[in-house]
Amino acid sequence: MKKEIYIGLIVTAIIVIFAVYFAPKLGYETSIDNSKMLSGEAKYSIISHEITYFDSAKGFLANPTQKGNYPGVIMIHEWWGLNNNIKDMAKELAAQGYIVLAVDLYNGEVAATPERARKLTSTLNQTKALENMKAAIAYLKKEDANKIASLGWCFGGGQSLQLSLSQQIDATVIYYGRLVTDKENLSSIKSSVLGIFGDKDTSIPVSSVNEFDSSLDALGIQNEIYIYEGVGHAFANPSGANYAPEETKSAWNKTLVFLEKNLK
Repeated sequence: MKKEIYIGLIVTAIIVIFAVYFAPKLGYETSIDNSKMLSGEAKYSIISHEITYFDSAKGFLANPTQKGNYPGVIMIHEWWGLNNNIKDMAKELAAQGYIVLAVDLYNGEVAATPERARKLTSTLNQTKALENMKAAIAYLKKEDANKIASLGWCFGGGQSLQLSLSQQIDATVIYYGRLVTDKENLSSIKSSVLGIFGDKDTSIPVSSVNEFDSSLDALGIQNEIYIYEGVGHAFANPSGANYAPEETKSAWNKTLVFLEKNLK
């Protein structure tokens, strides 16, 4: 009996170690659910389903069941792809009174390893990606979205900025995405910008964030830039080693306030 208990404890320890240290690094989704942690009082009941909105690209649409004109949000996935975490976040945001279309820039693939995710981002056709996101905007307009924002994390944060640079929208939300700091390029932005970053992020250093902030200010582009202390890249990803729950809650609350102010 003691031997069986010993074996059971060893197996449990192995599972815990894998879940905590290895699964996040492999890109597997864990039991941590951002949407449940962030969930506030839902203002609307919602429906959600998969749609085809651009060529063969299948996105995830979530919207209130109650008829009405709602703002639209283009939600853009991290480098992993359109996984369950992003779909859950789409539903969470839709319950606050938005039509949310979570786009797929990887044609259905969800990366299982950092190496594959890196390959998908490095080989991305940016022109095609912009066509994809613009088609998503067109879809939301057909759904009578009266205003439209883009929102993305990491790879998706950079794509959120790229969309704002190429298309007139009403609000842009960037979670630690790759930045453009050149004033001439940034001058094409017509929307308000919310930027969420961490001061320990080695991928998007604070110096780059400050330059981005200064350039927006110089151009007179309305913006809110927040740099959270003590957190690194992808701190809002519940499956990552840098996950910071309290900072994630704070950033999400700022996101909701920002979207409310600029879209409603």
